[in-house]
Amino acid sequence: MKAIVALPAVILAAGALSRPARAQCHQPAELNATSPAGQLLQHAEQETDNTKKLALLEQFATQYPQHKAAGWVDEQLLGLYVTTQQPDKALAMGDKLSAMPPPCVEDAQNTLKAAEMKKDPDLVLKWSAATAQLAQKVMASPQPQDPDAVADWKTRVDYARQVNTYTEYSLYAMALKTTDPAKQVALLEALQQRNPKSPYLAQAGVTLFLAYQKSGQTDKAAAFAQKLAASGQADEDMLLVLVNDAAKNKDGEKVHDYSAKLEQLLNSKPKPAGLSDADWDKRKNTILGVTYSLDGKQYFNEDKLEPANEDLRKSLPLVQEDTALKTEVLFYLGLANYKMEKIQDAATYFKECAAVRGPFQEQALKNLRIIHSKYRGVR
Repeated sequence: MKAIVALPAVILAAGALSRPARAQCHQPAELNATSPAGQLLQHAEQETDNTKKLALLEQFATQYPQHKAAGWVDEQLLGLYVTTQQPDKALAMGDKLSAMPPPCVEDAQNTLKAAEMKKDPDLVLKWSAATAQLAQKVMASPQPQDPDAVADWKTRVDYARQVNTYTEYSLYAMALKTTDPAKQVALLEALQQRNPKSPYLAQAGVTLFLAYQKSGQTDKAAAFAQKLAASGQADEDMLLVLVNDAAKNKDGEKVHDYSAKLEQLLNSKPKPAGLSDADWDKRKNTILGVTYSLDGKQYFNEDKLEPANEDLRKSLPLVQEDTALKTEVLFYLGLANYKMEKIQDAATYFKECAAVRGPFQEQALKNLRIIHSKYRGVR
């Protein structure tokens, strides 16, 4: 009778190629060391060249697909496919392993890494979810009653917790790499649903906001911006959208509130890395010019003429390059100053507005004629 021996310990350690040895999901069966299958596995383990090792393990998987060690071999193949940057083969093996028990956190994570190599948002979304589900199941597992098993349980739970965090990072990182705004939304909404307090979600706030806008989901963009504004995390682009949105909805309180927050933010925010001083000043002035104009028009509509005049005057020098907005600001300045009985100022603004072809030109000319007919000496 041939001796039956356990597979050498060195073969057991092959699982550490892609995950901790403690986390082995598929155990190699006892093998006849002199059998062709046992000899093939021993040869594979002794091989130090990954390419040759892969060839030997693939040979085993082809020749002995029903062998008791087949699951263990597939795990080694998955890890090596990831290590050797063969994502398509790794993904195929990950699918195969996911269909056989036991469910394995490490196998799912390796397959997630393969999806990341492919830079495929849909695959990352799929395997991030699958990996997180398995990791969370381990995290929720009860502590064993056997004292000797507690240390290993704690190690497994800690490892699963790290993997769960990694699945959050994978969604965040893929969202930054893809240029498809719809895919970005899908990835970051999945992250938001999985862990609303994820530190990666906080870092991806601007990306998600812009993705909502680019994909035409303006309502979601505004709602997300409102949420971040309430916690003081909104940036200037988000606050500007909120000012515009509030102005369209004729919500004066929010127009003034968001305008004040936006002005405070821009006046205190340091220059972003990568921008020159000139470019940063231009960006700030452009945003502030629009903000002051919206806030000023809102005050005018509320018949609060002094703050309207103040905001519109601050806006005017900042919107000189935007002809359409400039003429609108000039027109409202003319109206505000006329109602404040600052007639010469009103005439000056209407005259400048009337000099530019546009939607305000005709009415500015009419207003200017009325002023000249009622007030002598006005230029």
